[in-house]
Amino acid sequence: MRFIALPKPMKPTHSHTTLADAQIGAGMLVHAVQAPAEAPEWGPWLEQIGFVPGEPVRLMARAALGGDPLVVRIGHSTFALRKAEAACISVHAAT
Repeated sequence: MRFIALPKPMKPTHSHTTLADAQIGAGMLVHAVQAPAEAPEWGPWLEQIGFVPGEPVRLMARAALGGDPLVVRIGHSTFALRKAEAACISVHAAT
């Protein structure tokens, strides 16, 4: 079993946040994906399953205890992501 340190969260700006910090149900757009140095394979993997700039994304739910994992809808697909993975995805409000 391989353990990975949690990535340092991206610093939110006034218009961007991470998917891990998004409000449940809010319509968001993917801004960027930034994989941590400890897990560079996460970047291509997240892009392969649809997390590319401009793609609509919605946080559907958080687990009851600790909020991990997250249920995320991207396009017509629904995924469970760990908070550490969702913290790699910068999002902004859909207009």
